[in-house]
Amino acid sequence: MVLSRSSSTTYLRLCILSAFGAFAMSANAATDVNIVSDSDLPQVELDKIVVTATRTPTKTSNVIAQTRVIDSEELQRYQGQTVTDVLKNQPGINIAQSGGMGTISNFYMRGYDSKQVLVLIDGIRYSSISAGTSSLNLLPADQIDRIEILYGASGSSIYGSDAMGGVIQIFTKGNIVEQSNISTSVGYGSNNHYQVGVTGQLKNDTSSLSLGVSRNKTDGFNAIADSSSSDYNADDDGFESTNASLGLQHKLSDSLSAGLSALYSDSTTDIDSAGTLFPNAYSDQKNGSANAFIQHQTPLTVTKFSYGQSIDRLTSHDNNSINYQQGSQFDTTQEQARLESQINAQPGTVTIGAEWLSQKLDASDVLDFSGYPNPAVQTAYNPDDRTVKSAFVGYQLSESYYDLQANYRVDDNSQYGNESTYNIGAAVRPLDGVRIGASYATGFRAPTFNDLYYPGYSNPDLKPETSKNTELFVEYNKGNQISRLTGYHTDVEDLIGGNTNTGEAKIKGLSLISDWRVNSFLFGLGYDYLDAKDKTANSANYNNDLVYRPQNSGLIYIGYQQPTFDVRLEAKHTDSRFSDVSNQTKLDDYTLVNLSGSAYITPNLRANLRVDNLTDENYTLSNQFGTEYATDGTNFFTSLTYNWF
Repeated sequence: MVLSRSSSTTYLRLCILSAFGAFAMSANAATDVNIVSDSDLPQVELDKIVVTATRTPTKTSNVIAQTRVIDSEELQRYQGQTVTDVLKNQPGINIAQSGGMGTISNFYMRGYDSKQVLVLIDGIRYSSISAGTSSLNLLPADQIDRIEILYGASGSSIYGSDAMGGVIQIFTKGNIVEQSNISTSVGYGSNNHYQVGVTGQLKNDTSSLSLGVSRNKTDGFNAIADSSSSDYNADDDGFESTNASLGLQHKLSDSLSAGLSALYSDSTTDIDSAGTLFPNAYSDQKNGSANAFIQHQTPLTVTKFSYGQSIDRLTSHDNNSINYQQGSQFDTTQEQARLESQINAQPGTVTIGAEWLSQKLDASDVLDFSGYPNPAVQTAYNPDDRTVKSAFVGYQLSESYYDLQANYRVDDNSQYGNESTYNIGAAVRPLDGVRIGASYATGFRAPTFNDLYYPGYSNPDLKPETSKNTELFVEYNKGNQISRLTGYHTDVEDLIGGNTNTGEAKIKGLSLISDWRVNSFLFGLGYDYLDAKDKTANSANYNNDLVYRPQNSGLIYIGYQQPTFDVRLEAKHTDSRFSDVSNQTKLDDYTLVNLSGSAYITPNLRANLRVDNLTDENYTLSNQFGTEYATDGTNFFTSLTYNWF
């Protein structure tokens, strides 16, 4: 069903009105059974603790940059789904995806694509160093404790390369274990989608252990929307994955603690290869991260040493492979060691540290960008590894009437030399609950291995892309409401296009977010205005919109909570946007309406339901080289979770 913009809006209003009615009936029904006091209601903490924005636990009301936390309670609404599914429903983030679950996806935040947004898993870098993107479409939401989103460039001076547009950090289950328990879940949904999982957690006075495993499988749907496409295969493109998580923490003494964490996914995705020579084409993926740490704490300092490794391994079996059975292989391994200390400077906190990063790529064979074997370029990457040595220092001060943050970092990369970044920001509280602030940050993105060494298209002399970002914000945080309006302006230079540093871009925008609670009701909205232009001098695309960047996007939600159930209705609108640099192919705007809810059938048994695309909107997330990729219509997923305490 295709709805016009006006009819979509009308339908959305009707849905919201209907939801209000349902909430009211639910509230009346609950009142008929018993009277629930405010103290018995689930407590929603709007002002949350984050660590990504500063490296130290800090309330969001003291952080200068815009942040968002997706906690374990919210992640319950995404049973059976991936991190990509979670992100596409967040403010300021838009998704391009080539089909259903598990297919290649890209996300855009603050005008930057995923190559320019750093992804961490428990502090460890996670991405493909050949393509530069992170396979969030493969990571299961059920093995994750929370996700922190840091918008803007301030993360560059804290974490280094690839954070020009922000940082997304994923924390695995087991970081926080409140009590010993065993949890089992089973779910089923559209497209013959099922999931089963079990998590066990143990806790005593000195230690905690968390182990989780799950299996996720769906028949999917046909990823190619246009039957005239050369890539068209009239079959469903399924996805299956086996996932595991581990968390262990132990207190060795009053001042010394240690721990480790891991997240792993082994998945297979059905794909459509060019032509019909191999209609059963597929890709195997192994993705994840592991991290170990030891921490020493005194009244004045907290010193932590950590070592971790992440993998992104892709093997594609299609007719573009030189050997179909063996497949074409791109394996990324990143090793990272970090030593850092937080010092109570009285006033404020000083952070100092050093970091070592090793990145390695193992590519079994390399193909021409045409997608077909070309003997002239079937050679390995050379070199296929690099190291980065870094040092950083930061200062943070949070007082009753003002907040300060400053960071400086130097990265020494074995491929392109030194790059330094810095960030400075301040905020004041002129009135009760009101905060006004500003920040300035520089950032950069290191060239990927494809940029530098892809055979036939290489340029080992490429420089990093660089950015200069200015932000202003006003925030209201009082009682049960948090609202923030942020304006930003960014200049990006030396953008990499083809194999040269010729590109420039200007990105400016406004971001409004607001979350509040009134008794048992939760309300929220987000609106983003984005102007992202190609400013490359003497280019045929000068002043064109950057691809997949909608000028307007927004969301709104309403929820109702009781001790035994909750329900939430949400809608997200995405404006039209171009899918090509010449701005000749435009993707239509769309509005998705989703419904989710949960209920405790017994104190130990919880039922979850999520229905996405209630209005059966016909929309497109990606169009590449004339191939239009399909999206799902109205779909659902329901699950049962039983907990033994």
